Amino acid sequence: MSGSELDGLPPNWIKACLGDVLPLSYGKGLTEKNRDSSGHVPVYGSSGILGHHSAALTTRATLVVGRKGSVGEVYYSAVPCWPIDTTYFVEETESLNLPFFAYLLKAMRLGQLDKSTAVPGLSRDDYNVVEIPIPPLREQGRIVAEIEKQFTRREAAVEALKRVRANLKRYRTSVLKTACEGRLVPTEAELARAEGRDYEPAEKLLARILKERRARWEADQLAKMHAAGKPPKDDKWKAKYKEPAAPDSSNLPQLPEGWVWATIDQLLSSQPRSLQSGPFGSNLHHSEFVQEGLLAIGIDNVLDGRFSIGRAHHITEEKFASLSKYAARPHDVLVTVMATIGRCCVVPATLEPAIVTKHVYRITVNQTGIRPHYLVCCIRGDDSVRKQLYGQVRGQTRPGLNGEILGTVAIPIPPPAEQERILAEVERRLSVIDELEAIVEANLKRAERLRQAILKRAFEGRLVPQDPSDEPASVLLERIRAEREAKSASVKLVKPARKVVAQ
Repeated sequence: MSGSELDGLPPNWIKACLGDVLPLSYGKGLTEKNRDSSGHVPVYGSSGILGHHSAALTTRATLVVGRKGSVGEVYYSAVPCWPIDTTYFVEETESLNLPFFAYLLKAMRLGQLDKSTAVPGLSRDDYNVVEIPIPPLREQGRIVAEIEKQFTRREAAVEALKRVRANLKRYRTSVLKTACEGRLVPTEAELARAEGRDYEPAEKLLARILKERRARWEADQLAKMHAAGKPPKDDKWKAKYKEPAAPDSSNLPQLPEGWVWATIDQLLSSQPRSLQSGPFGSNLHHSEFVQEGLLAIGIDNVLDGRFSIGRAHHITEEKFASLSKYAARPHDVLVTVMATIGRCCVVPATLEPAIVTKHVYRITVNQTGIRPHYLVCCIRGDDSVRKQLYGQVRGQTRPGLNGEILGTVAIPIPPPAEQERILAEVERRLSVIDELEAIVEANLKRAERLRQAILKRAFEGRLVPQDPSDEPASVLLERIRAEREAKSASVKLVKPARKVVAQ
């Protein structure tokens, strides 16, 4: 707090250095092995209460300041305590309102005084010369009472906002869950009956897609054989086609009328490498990465339902050319399979050329059967899909999934028209949630600014009215100095006496 910030103080206030008003004493070491954990005396380190002991180092209420580690952190103990050797401390006296100074020191952010280059530390020399505003002692009490009253109201508002945020998160999960269970919009079967029309159930659609996929494979293979001058003599070559395995639905929930369970393998596009991860991991120190270039999509880029450039890794254009088979295609689904397993999103249509890395799988689906955003919806919100994902995680050191496992995950598939209605309703509801969450976050930030504003007003003398009858802070400062001198003299008298006894 600079001197200019202290100009214009109210009457009866005074400026003084911290070392003159609130001198710091060193804490004393007390290892965990030497503590009596059955005691009730709090033991403070620079990060707060570390445990308890049967004896106290201080004799009254105490202010504890982090000296090493969590430098400048401030804690107020209303009872005697034991500050260890990573802290400083100040004991309460009749002339020191420690709660007032606790608020003041927290607002000052003493950690900014740390000038060390290796181990963080707070020097008493730097601390002692910092100027602070000192109000009269009685006004200090009024300030503390008003701060606590306003902070109590603020904390109640913050807790209410956090409850709203948690409820919105639960509602988001509920929207996704009901969407994938066929309970968010009328089913295609219900609408078809009400409108007296037919519709194609997802089971028939899936069968048709699989049949068409096999036909395309056979046509491609036949063309290759003719191009090589080796036309087939019979149909035995057709047996080489690998039909994607259907899911075992015996342990899966019953689906609404017109829906069907299908594995991700069954839903893949006929394009080559429709289920694939990249060639290397997204590690900042990996030799493949450069400062600028084309994006290599890692775990950090795939958030819950949305893509983010965020923490980006890059490769050269030459490297990209050699890895183009790993390119992220527009409308592909990206799924993380390591660390934060199961996060997923759709590749934005506007994304510049990019490849996927080792821990992100790219899924290219047949959009006739499943919309990419609907697949994301199911991976995010369907309980049975989530259980399949997490139930098949492999590895102890670095648990994760691979493409073979991912391809076997069963997805609940409604008819395409129903998927469209589901996605429209999901988007409508989630957009409302997004707006409400933005309002909540804005108000939480406003509450934090309000906290700083309350403290600023408090230490400028604008939070509570001044009382001309209060004892001036200049008199208080003289009394504090006199108390210190008396204590110092008492210590000097006691020390020789102890030496005589020891002899």
